[in-house]
Amino acid sequence: MKTYKFKTNINCGSCIKAVTPHLNKLEGITWEVDTNNPEKILEVKSETIEADQIKSTVEKAGFKAEEV
Repeated sequence: MKTYKFKTNINCGSCIKAVTPHLNKLEGITWEVDTNNPEKILEVKSETIEADQIKSTVEKAGFKAEEV
């Protein structure tokens, strides 16, 4: 299983609520956002999805994602 980490601007519960339906459409992933981290790190674990697909999904939800 690969782990991807992204610096994001997902910084509160409302932001997480907004991005959840988009990320949940991606099959075979688990994810969480550390809103306590100053860089708001999104961590995604997957065996099938690539970083580019995760980034584009987050951006479609209206947020920024930069792989770290």
